Amino acid sequence: MLIEQRGSVRWLRLNRPRRLNALTPSLVERLDRAVGDAMSDPDTAAVVIAGEGKAFCAGADLAHLLEVVRDGGEPFGFLRDVSTCFTRIEHAPKPVVAAVHGHVVGGGLELALVCDLVVARAGTLVGDGHIRNGLLPAAGSSVRLPRKVGEPLARRMMLTGELLPAEDLVASGFVYELAPENDFEGAVTRAAEKAGSAGSPEARAAMKRLLLDRHELTTEDGLARELEVFATHWRRVDIAGSLARFSVRKAAP
Repeated sequence: MLIEQRGSVRWLRLNRPRRLNALTPSLVERLDRAVGDAMSDPDTAAVVIAGEGKAFCAGADLAHLLEVVRDGGEPFGFLRDVSTCFTRIEHAPKPVVAAVHGHVVGGGLELALVCDLVVARAGTLVGDGHIRNGLLPAAGSSVRLPRKVGEPLARRMMLTGELLPAEDLVASGFVYELAPENDFEGAVTRAAEKAGSAGSPEARAAMKRLLLDRHELTTEDGLARELEVFATHWRRVDIAGSLARFSVRKAAP
């Protein structure tokens, strides 16, 4: 995790570029701690979550999941930690901006979904992607994606697993701004500063609380149900075989 303070905006950058910033237990723990530190810092008005290298985040590290399977374990503790971390980000009192580029897939999409604003670099590809590997979401996309992009588009993204250009998600409002590569970080900074300077800190926190209250019960029930369905699916299908086949395809020239 790379942490940089730029004025009143704290940048948190996922830093596993060789794995496209895929999520592991240690990375999720560091993200959770870094967000908490930013929220408790009176000099930080807004937070940006970004990714180092070629992608924002490619989701859970499949190598980690495959290792869990080969060791005879199950990933539910890890996925519960991811879901809890993302929910804390969603409930954070200060504005959080996702600065997305490259690929935003699976858990990467679920991370972007809990941010207040999403600024995307032109050419970014966004998708749920779970179904392509025989997996189901476990960190919020089945609950949050329909709310953010609408039911029909969410169904398309989740049932086909296709990756869509960020340009296709502007009309839904999910992508706040599409920025060219040469002004990407500038656009992110402007969005974060704008969100972090409107009204008082107390008003911003209260406004976020109001927005969350509209869905709070159904969100919590939905997230619990998502993890339950994931667990049932995991135990019924050959996840190890699916992940191994995906790894072979990925490694093929």
